[in-house]
Amino acid sequence: MKVSLIQMNSQSDKARNLAQARELMERAIREDGPDLVVLPEVFDFMGGSRADKQAAAEVIPDGPAWTLCRDVARARKVFVHAGSILEKVPGEERLHNTTVVFDRAGKQIARYRKIHLFDIVTPDGTAYRESASFKPGDEIVTYDLDGVTVGCSICYDLRFSELFIRLARKGAQVIALPAAFTLQTGKDHWEVLCRARAIETETYFLAAAQHGPHTQGNETRHTYGHSMVIDPWGHVTARASDGIGVVSARIDPRRVEKVRQMIPVAQHRVL
Repeated sequence: MKVSLIQMNSQSDKARNLAQARELMERAIREDGPDLVVLPEVFDFMGGSRADKQAAAEVIPDGPAWTLCRDVARARKVFVHAGSILEKVPGEERLHNTTVVFDRAGKQIARYRKIHLFDIVTPDGTAYRESASFKPGDEIVTYDLDGVTVGCSICYDLRFSELFIRLARKGAQVIALPAAFTLQTGKDHWEVLCRARAIETETYFLAAAQHGPHTQGNETRHTYGHSMVIDPWGHVTARASDGIGVVSARIDPRRVEKVRQMIPVAQHRVL
């Protein structure tokens, strides 16, 4: 099975972002022939004001970002793990940060809403308050990809190992993590956390990230990038360069079973 991760530099210009996403997906499909394409977190819209986010958000199903990913999946006969999209919440000003997944026929087969919200102050003093604009989800989600179970997560979820243990208990052999990890935390924590989640769950880990600057209000903020594919032993088997682009790799579900036989942590877990 082959996977392609899309690394983007999304801005507060939805039309531009969707054009970039389409171009990169088409490039990945044309050059690498993946079974699964994974977009980064908030690939459709990043930055801007709270009002800008509201205006850019979609009702799912339908909406331009949702439709783009459905159409690519259907036309190219690939699974599309649509990073995350800004989803309107009926009767609320807050939004959901939502992954949708499409099968080869363009049918939506999964929807995951980000559970853990990023409310922190980074080492350089920049404050992030996702809970002011986003409503958390509460459902743990997996889906079937040609007989392989894939688990869903988004960005800040990465720091909460219990979510990934529960995904493994639900049968996940592969876990996807679309992200927009900050530069300040990413340079120290991104790779070590991604590899830790792969090792403790003994799954392939697909981390598709945003890279570079974007404007949030009057601030310029930076995301870390370094999209990567990690195998169940914790080896980084593919990594994106800086900037926008595509990284592809092969994954072998038999490798998951081999690692789980060597170190059967799921059988040994007592808590």
